[in-house]
Amino acid sequence: MRFEQEDCEQVAEWLRLLTSASRQEPGCVSYIPHFVEGDTCTVLIYEQYVDEAALDHHRNAPHFHQYAVGGLYQRMRDRQLENLTAVC
Repeated sequence: MRFEQEDCEQVAEWLRLLTSASRQEPGCVSYIPHFVEGDTCTVLIYEQYVDEAALDHHRNAPHFHQYAVGGLYQRMRDRQLENLTAVC
């Protein structure tokens, strides 16, 4: 996700709150947000769930709607989503 420079402090706060709540979800394996080095306006979130149902639960959680849908998504300039499949 890319953001305007003036939004980065607020983005960091939303990410801290979203991360804390997301890591408490029963199906969350990992949830790690990153600012890209050398490009502090770009955020990468690596998130992993035990199954598709856990991901659906995450996307419907109140904290996701508050901090992602109502916060991050409102401020982001653009977004690229990639789904990964583990090798082993």
